[in-house]
Amino acid sequence: MAITLVNPEGLPEVDAYHHVSVATGSKTVFVAGQVAWDADGNTVGEGDLAAQVERCLLNVAAALAAAGATFGDLAKLTIYVVDWAPEKMPVLMEGISRAYAELGVAPSPPATLIGVAALDVPDHLVEVEATAVLD
Repeated sequence: MAITLVNPEGLPEVDAYHHVSVATGSKTVFVAGQVAWDADGNTVGEGDLAAQVERCLLNVAAALAAAGATFGDLAKLTIYVVDWAPEKMPVLMEGISRAYAELGVAPSPPATLIGVAALDVPDHLVEVEATAVLD
């Protein structure tokens, strides 16, 4: 495996992700920010953050698969949430949990959560981009 996940001493252990990923592979896959669109370009889960997070991650999985990668190859996730507030964390985590359950994975690569004012389409509440590394 090209990715080793690490929680260094001196940093708090967080359930949702590891602080560091060490990549030793030779092929890097950059996945553009994925939004809650289905294959026809329709927004999934309008007004429902959990449903949109779930769809974003399923779209990330499809993009990774097209490059021959899986969630096990993830080096980093970046999640952009419209009008972020800490009270949204349980709903965000619900969507992540549903996607991971559907995909049968339990990844925890380093992740960054960024609150934004808006995304490309007013109905989009979240966007997820990913970086993976393959052997």
